Amino acid sequence: MTERPDLSNLPSYRQPRRSVFSARKIALMASVVAGFGAAVYGFSPSVSPADLFSSPAHAQVNNEVRKVERPVGFADIVERVKPSVISVKVNIKEKTASNDDGDDSSSPFQPGSPMERFFRRFGGPDGIPGMKGGRGRVVQGQGSGFFISADGFAVTNNHVVDGADKVEVTTDDGKTYTAKVIGTDQRTDLALIKVEGGSNFPFAKLADGKPRIGDWVLAVGNPFGLGGTVTAGIVSASGRDIGNGPYDDFIQIDAPVNKGNSGGPAFNTDGEVMGVNTAIYSPSGGSVGIAFSIPANTVKTVVAQLKDKGSVSRGWIGVQIQPVTSDIADSLGMKKAEGALVAEPQANGPAAKAGIESGDVITSVNGESVKDARELARTIGGMAPGAIVKLNVLHKGQDKVVNLTLGQLPNTVEAKADTDNDSGKGATKGTDVPKLGMTVAPANSVAGAGKEGVVVTEVDPKSAAAERGFKEGDVILEVGGKSVSTAGDVREAINTARTDNKNSVLMRVKSGGQSRFVAIPLAKG
Repeated sequence: MTERPDLSNLPSYRQPRRSVFSARKIALMASVVAGFGAAVYGFSPSVSPADLFSSPAHAQVNNEVRKVERPVGFADIVERVKPSVISVKVNIKEKTASNDDGDDSSSPFQPGSPMERFFRRFGGPDGIPGMKGGRGRVVQGQGSGFFISADGFAVTNNHVVDGADKVEVTTDDGKTYTAKVIGTDQRTDLALIKVEGGSNFPFAKLADGKPRIGDWVLAVGNPFGLGGTVTAGIVSASGRDIGNGPYDDFIQIDAPVNKGNSGGPAFNTDGEVMGVNTAIYSPSGGSVGIAFSIPANTVKTVVAQLKDKGSVSRGWIGVQIQPVTSDIADSLGMKKAEGALVAEPQANGPAAKAGIESGDVITSVNGESVKDARELARTIGGMAPGAIVKLNVLHKGQDKVVNLTLGQLPNTVEAKADTDNDSGKGATKGTDVPKLGMTVAPANSVAGAGKEGVVVTEVDPKSAAAERGFKEGDVILEVGGKSVSTAGDVREAINTARTDNKNSVLMRVKSGGQSRFVAIPLAKG
């Protein structure tokens, strides 16, 4: 028999394939066993993951998964807060009267204003289908509200109960009570009512802190008169101005809010009221995910005064203010477009007595910086009449400090002086100011224009003046901080601004009895 040669010492020698196959087979069997072990672990909680998977990488992944919290519902929160929410039903006699074109109007807001449109779509008599009355009829409306104390004090919207002859509330358990209106505040659209016939009502707490954008919010109310309904969403924005007035500071939420939710609460996840729902933005009248709530801190301040005296008193400095735009900031030599520009101090008002003049910019109140005109209005309005405040003012390029005592904001609009600007059109042709695209004439030469400034007699529709809102009949009182009485004065002030390398020139303009500042960019060349 011939012996097989020993080939193991050769460089090209390889082990037989059988040994390789065996190794793969063993590896495959091991993976099957591991997989079986994983299945057993999945069905048997008594088996420890460490017993089956000793790999550090796998243990790390498993721990990370355990850190992710499972989604939770709001049932516990709703169960706790929903009993504090009420349905508010009102009867209003002679509230709606038909006008000449047959249209009925029951809104407490100025016709055509944003809040008037919100009102029609969101709550009150016109906001409820089938609840619209005619001349001499009783109008019924429904809204929402919530208890703030066990003795029956509750918050709702002013536009829900304004002018109501009878107010009834229905609690979450279906009981009906009569309520009386303690006080209302139209400027913030809040009202305080008192429910009679009980002393142990479940009530909600107003939140202390401000909500953050992205926080969860629960809207509870009485949409469409269906009874208590809950919707959820998040806080979309804060500090919203919807054109209702100088005190606009709304929280925007995306929780579905519909007609009849007016006055209902918006809760945070702590079960506290972060805001009172008051308006929605809706082209169709239904919820599109944009609703506005009055912040809890505003509600606290207003409700405290309504409970104490039935009305709200606000601090007042007596100035007409406007925002500082980038053009205005440039014309005044300011680095940032911040603060509130004084268009005109009211005669004998606190600001006028303290020496504040037109063209001054109020930059801070009691050391707190003022971002814009709305912030100044809210800050002063939140103070009590009689309080002494320190204002930092930019006066003709110089900083100065003014101390004044706040007056009380009048409940009615003061009479406007010199409102007759609608006469003398074309009586004086005026002198052209080519750099501005307008024609002006001395105000004392145009009947009804007053004795100060120059009146605008013509505006080029394609000019910078037209883009900034100038129109025939406007009276220009100052240009570049200097009083003007002729077209020559206007041109001289413009040339001075050019010499000072200003990109725009600031004008004080009176239109319809109201003064405002307008910055017009200067054409090059």
